[in-house]
Amino acid sequence: MELFYFVVFGALGAVVAALELSKNSKDRINTSSAFNSFKNNYLVVYSLMMAGDWLQGPYVYYLYSTYGFGKGEIGQLFIAGFGSSMLFGTIVGSLADKQGRRRACVTYCITYILSCITKHSPQYKILMVGRVLGGIATSLLFSAFESWLVAEHNKRGFEQQWLSLTFSKAIFLGNGLVAILAGLFGNVLVDSLSLGPVAPFDAAAIFLAIGMAIILSSWTENFGDPSENKDLLTQFRGAAVAIASDEKIALLGAIQSLFEGSMYTFVFLWTPALSPNDEEIPHGFIFATFMLASMLGSSLASRLMARSSPRVESYMQIVFVISSASLTLPIITNFLVAPSKVKGESISFAGCLQLLGFCTFEACVGIFWPSIMKMRSQYIPEEARSTIMNFFRIPLNIFVCIVLYNVC
Repeated sequence: MELFYFVVFGALGAVVAALELSKNSKDRINTSSAFNSFKNNYLVVYSLMMAGDWLQGPYVYYLYSTYGFGKGEIGQLFIAGFGSSMLFGTIVGSLADKQGRRRACVTYCITYILSCITKHSPQYKILMVGRVLGGIATSLLFSAFESWLVAEHNKRGFEQQWLSLTFSKAIFLGNGLVAILAGLFGNVLVDSLSLGPVAPFDAAAIFLAIGMAIILSSWTENFGDPSENKDLLTQFRGAAVAIASDEKIALLGAIQSLFEGSMYTFVFLWTPALSPNDEEIPHGFIFATFMLASMLGSSLASRLMARSSPRVESYMQIVFVISSASLTLPIITNFLVAPSKVKGESISFAGCLQLLGFCTFEACVGIFWPSIMKMRSQYIPEEARSTIMNFFRIPLNIFVCIVLYNVC
């Protein structure tokens, strides 16, 4: 069955290459040189920020286990991270709107670098502080950068449609190519060079520092609502009123929370789904395959958003149906394919079917991210953009904490 992994990876790579190389004038958006320079600057920074994030992901659990912590203690550390994102996310989001999005992006870099430094300590309390800092940083990553981009794009007078190009490229690079390269680079640091499980965190800190230097040297500040007479509670109230009074904003938040909730659940459970009897599966290679599928999705999204029809709201309905169907495969195969009772073998036939379904889901994730970014840019009011985006993450973080509590 080992050949199966290479066939899937090769097929996905060929499709992605074909999609990118076969784009014609209808699939491309004509832009200006000033916009291209602005877009490329943002993509470099965003890729560095995502590299700092992706380098850490595969080694967090492993690092904690090497320090001698059990599954329950590690679960508590993860819950602390998502809990801090839930508790402090709305606060840092409001501060980003009021004090400046560029400043919030720099704060993300500093906070995440400090979180990386805590990984050098085997003390549980220091690691807990690191998880709290990481949770705050995550809230900033998924709100401040996008908020800065949208405001700066509009301030410079670029066409609204051009935003979709930046969104799709950001996901193609940051959530696809960079994730694959970060996984390979982390593997070199830990396994090939034998630098230990803390090495990827040091590398992440370096990438974050480089990105911060670019932000400080080339980004200008922008704000949501810089009014001096508005405190945090007033901003919270304004964001809550905006969500409650506009059905589209409320539904957008529900869509985001529900889809991301399924995505995080998938992250926790794809390994036991593919190896229920401790089958030997190449986790790193499968992760790279998932990221390649996500690149395929973002490439499709860039084509869809370059055209006036279909609208994002229309094709995303189909994406949600396909996503739901792909995640039902473990249930269907459990009933239709007799499970193997032999432990430690290679991936089963049912596992192969599920892997194809999971790749389909990851392709849908690749379409989801740039599409939801475009909808957020259209429906969320500028003066409270970061605050509202972090409001959307509250139910998501509650859901993830519940799943983690039950899994761990």
